[in-house]
Amino acid sequence: MRIHVATDHAGLDFSQQLQEHLRSLGHEVIDHGPAEYDALDDYPSFCINAALGVARDERDGTAALGVVFGGSGNGEQMAANKVAGIRAALVWNDSTATLAREHNNANVISIGARQHPVEDAIRFIELFIQTPFPGDERHVRRISQLGEYERTGAIAGKHVDQLN
Repeated sequence: MRIHVATDHAGLDFSQQLQEHLRSLGHEVIDHGPAEYDALDDYPSFCINAALGVARDERDGTAALGVVFGGSGNGEQMAANKVAGIRAALVWNDSTATLAREHNNANVISIGARQHPVEDAIRFIELFIQTPFPGDERHVRRISQLGEYERTGAIAGKHVDQLN
């Protein structure tokens, strides 16, 4: 599996440890930065590039997921979700790691490096990677509605207010 990884300065050491672990499991890890610590770095480009990598791989038929890190993981999740086709979920325990895949077919997860020890993050990531999307009709329908809104600004048969 190809795993795209990005972080901000708060998650840099955390990210490097997790990348090493993922490589030891045989995953191909693509690091989207940063390459060095800078307390004033801007995470959006790193996380957007990781999400673009996942989206590109999905389009090309390559099995890929993404993991983004930050102090809380919130901003990194928001950045990744700006990329069309990305469903990034904030993960904070075992249940959210598995449900992100089972219910939402998430293709990126975000983890707060200041919120968890590295051992917990490793477990969350392994659960996320190992959990398949079962394809239950209700979940497929809901994910399709998200994609439809992303493409068109509407959901057929549903009322969605317009931003004016």
